[in-house]
Amino acid sequence: MKLTILPLGTCWSAHGVVTPGHLHDEKFSIPVSSYLVELDRGRLLLIDTGMSRAHISNPDATWAGTDFAEMLTPVMQPEDDIAAQLNALGIEPPQIDYVINTHLHFDHAGNNFQFINATFFAQREHYEHALGNPHFPNEYWNVPGLRYELLDGGGEILPGVEIVVTPGHAPGHQSVVLHLRRDGDLVICGDAIYLQDNLDLENWQAMADPEEARKSASRLTELEAQGARLVYGHDPAQVDVFPRAPHRYY
Repeated sequence: MKLTILPLGTCWSAHGVVTPGHLHDEKFSIPVSSYLVELDRGRLLLIDTGMSRAHISNPDATWAGTDFAEMLTPVMQPEDDIAAQLNALGIEPPQIDYVINTHLHFDHAGNNFQFINATFFAQREHYEHALGNPHFPNEYWNVPGLRYELLDGGGEILPGVEIVVTPGHAPGHQSVVLHLRRDGDLVICGDAIYLQDNLDLENWQAMADPEEARKSASRLTELEAQGARLVYGHDPAQVDVFPRAPHRYY
């Protein structure tokens, strides 16, 4: 099994969006990523699909006219489209066999519509929560023809790929443990942990359910104590810690 982290642009975000009360109005740039996993027999998995390519020409494509537009601004170049990132690796979107969505927010499921041949894995609770919910823009993922396999809990779903249910950021949020042979266990946290500041400050107030988020983060840090490495959802400091494409983890 091999992993490649795909950079899919950034967002200008107020610190208050991720750590309320800490540097509240100061803005910083946070990365948006997808994770390409090469499985056995040539099968391909993506974990999350990033922001829609619509934001390349129109940063306000999703949130224009809403309060959220004041807090977060997508920044994308043509090379930040997930199809462009895959093409650079010799892969076309229809070749993707599976997609795991940690959750269905616009920056984690914004390109689901491009993967017409994939089977999508999401927690049933989360999928049902997101249906018709404007906080989870349905136009990017609730698309006719896409196939969702709804899960009711965690466990191994593909060889070396394990789901851990981590609610708090949203109901039914899930994180993914990749059991790599050389590089060890990597945990794709999604937004169960935005960035290191959430842990250092014990600040979960940006989450839909702060207490559940704290419990989920504790579950993930227990894995870290056992030797796993945590890849947070949007930590700019981790861009240097975990190199992006074309670097591969084995």
